[in-house]
Amino acid sequence: MGRLDGKVAIVTGAASGIGRASAILFAREGARVAAVDRNSTGLHATVTEISRRGGEAQGFGADVGKEDQFKAVIDGTLTAFGRLDVVFANAGILGGPAPLLEQTVEQWQQILQTNLLGPFLAIKHSAPHMIKQRRGSIVLTASTAGLKANAGNAAYSASKAGVISLAQTAANSLLGTGVRVNAICPGLIETGMTEATFEAARERGTADKIGQLNPLQRAGAPEEIAAMALFLASDESSYVNGQAFPVDGGLSSTLPFRRPIR
Repeated sequence: MGRLDGKVAIVTGAASGIGRASAILFAREGARVAAVDRNSTGLHATVTEISRRGGEAQGFGADVGKEDQFKAVIDGTLTAFGRLDVVFANAGILGGPAPLLEQTVEQWQQILQTNLLGPFLAIKHSAPHMIKQRRGSIVLTASTAGLKANAGNAAYSASKAGVISLAQTAANSLLGTGVRVNAICPGLIETGMTEATFEAARERGTADKIGQLNPLQRAGAPEEIAAMALFLASDESSYVNGQAFPVDGGLSSTLPFRRPIR
C-alpha cells in the first residue's frame, strides 16, 4: 500500500527540482499526479519518468500566477482523474540579485505573482472541491528566507514570509472543513533555481563550503523536501495544520557563528 493510494495530487513547478522530485515520489506512493509547469520540455520529462516507473501522470502547461490558467489546471485535473485530494503549490522564482533600493516595482510584481499569488490561487480554486469531500491537504513551498533575513533578496524573502502567513490564515479560514494547509521552508537546495550559486562556488573551488552555516554542514537535495511534502500530503499528518516546517539542515535554529559554542 502506497502512502497516497487512491489520491489525486497536483504538483506545480513539476518540471525540475523539488517539484519533479515530489511528483515522482507522489506517483511512486500511489497518487495519480497532475504535473504543472511553464517549462514544457521539463514537464514532459517528468511525466515520462513517472510513466516509465509505472505511475500515472498528466502534464498541464500553465503559469500558476494567472487565475484563468490555474483554474484550468483544476478543471483539467478533475476531468482527467475525477477528484482532487492534494495540491502541492511549489512553483516559485528567485528573482535577480539587485539590492533592495535598486529593485523595481515590476520585479516585485513578478515575484509576488508567482510566489504568493500562485499559492493563494491554489487554495482558492482547490479548497472548494476538497470541502465537498470533507478532507484534503494543501502544501505550500515557502522558504527559510521567509523566516529570517539574508537567505534571499528582499522581494523573494517578503513573498515567502507571505506564504507562511497564508498557510496559517488559510488553515484557520477553512476551520471545520477537514481541509489542511501547511508550508515547507526549504533551506539551500540544489535545484535549477539555485544552480548559479552552486556553479559559482565550484568555479571558485569553494564547493566544500556550501551549506557551512547549518549544523549538517551541507546543502539539501530536492528529494529531502519531497519527503516532507509527502508526509504533509498523506493521512499520516492528519492532525497537522497551519504550520510552516523548516527543512534546512538546522539553519533556522541557529544564530550566525564562526565556530560552535561548546
